[in-house]
Amino acid sequence: MFNRIIIKELENWAFRKNRKPLILRGARQVGKTTLIKQFSEQFDEFIYLNLETEEDKNLFNKPNNVKKIIEAVFYIKNKKFIKNSKTLIFIDEIQESPRAMEMLRYFYEEIPELFVIAAGSLLESVFNFKINYPVGRVEYLVLRPVSFTEFLGAMNEHTALEQLEKIPLENFAYNKIMKLFHTYTLIGGMPEIVKYYSENKELTGLKYIYESLITSYLNDVEKYAKNSTRAAILRHVVKSCFSEAGRRIKFQGFGNSNYKSREIGEALKTLEKTLLINLIYPVTSQTLPLIPNKKKSPRLQILDTGLLNYFVGIQHDIIQSEDLNSIYKGTMIEHLTGQELLSSQYNALSSLHFWVREKNTSSAEIDFLYQYHNKLIPVEVKSGKTGTLKSLHLFMDTVPHNIAIRLYSGDFNISEAETQSGKKFKLINLPYFLTSQIENYIRLSENE
Repeated sequence: MFNRIIIKELENWAFRKNRKPLILRGARQVGKTTLIKQFSEQFDEFIYLNLETEEDKNLFNKPNNVKKIIEAVFYIKNKKFIKNSKTLIFIDEIQESPRAMEMLRYFYEEIPELFVIAAGSLLESVFNFKINYPVGRVEYLVLRPVSFTEFLGAMNEHTALEQLEKIPLENFAYNKIMKLFHTYTLIGGMPEIVKYYSENKELTGLKYIYESLITSYLNDVEKYAKNSTRAAILRHVVKSCFSEAGRRIKFQGFGNSNYKSREIGEALKTLEKTLLINLIYPVTSQTLPLIPNKKKSPRLQILDTGLLNYFVGIQHDIIQSEDLNSIYKGTMIEHLTGQELLSSQYNALSSLHFWVREKNTSSAEIDFLYQYHNKLIPVEVKSGKTGTLKSLHLFMDTVPHNIAIRLYSGDFNISEAETQSGKKFKLINLPYFLTSQIENYIRLSENE
């Protein structure tokens, strides 16, 4: 299910000399446990601990000595500690034990030969702040929903994947890959959804999985709420996020509610810590560093576009559409583009960026900014003609480079464009499904 990139990230961690215990972040149901079990095949021994079970949780409750804990772990799991062997210990649902989180620092300091990975949800909020959080003693990696390239792998479409990664794309490959991308657009990237579809090739049964996933996120609210009032606000926000996704939002009255801005803001920030959503604040500068302006309205990005499609009821529109930009006023494909851009970012601090210029006389907005070395490349998700990309032309007039990107339903090509002030630039026109390959096509354009 998982592609070479995320496995390579784990391998890079494992082979580092000063390796620290790794905390794998990710929303519930994105496949953290499956990924680590797949990765564990590279080790001599694998020990799985699930701290939602009392037996595994109790291993961390009594001993103060980390070596005693490890001795108990090997004993309970009927494993033998062999010197110079590669042993991976995976501590799942670590949020259930603050004590286990505290002990991670001692794995790093006292037993560095062990490979330790932990996973959990909302780690910053479920623990009491009095615990000794292992600052500087752990590393982080973020897992997101299945990307389009991973989807092709799961569907055994290996020749399509090979063509997708060939730069430039061959013309004969376009139609097949676009059809596959429409399917991916429709169902999204939640691993359980992708697995079911890859095995059954039918859509009817997906309804029950979508319902189960959304219900599980609503039920999780109880774990994050301090009281019943807070739980009610969080439930409202979770439901509203699916219909508001892809748009810029206001906290006051979010989801047609009477809740105050502060209440909605706190709930959204809580959900952001679970990685169920991202609040993407715009930048107003055209130069590095990218500093979001939190005085302006953020754009809401939810975990998965497939969940958005199901919740707002636009799946039928996707099946019938030839141009994905025509659906849901262009919001859906723009949201999916954001999801694709995030899918290859595993750093805990990774984020999306978009640009705005808001003035009384005129306003402009660029869908995404892509950082390529020291350049900020504008990315527009549009199906219109080159001359109608007014915001992109305005942005290009303000930057020193000459490269811009349009994602659309057409073929790949690089065209010469010119702003109203006369600046010439290269416009890289890419079909939507090549979002993951943006950097390669920027490099290609530089060599032309």
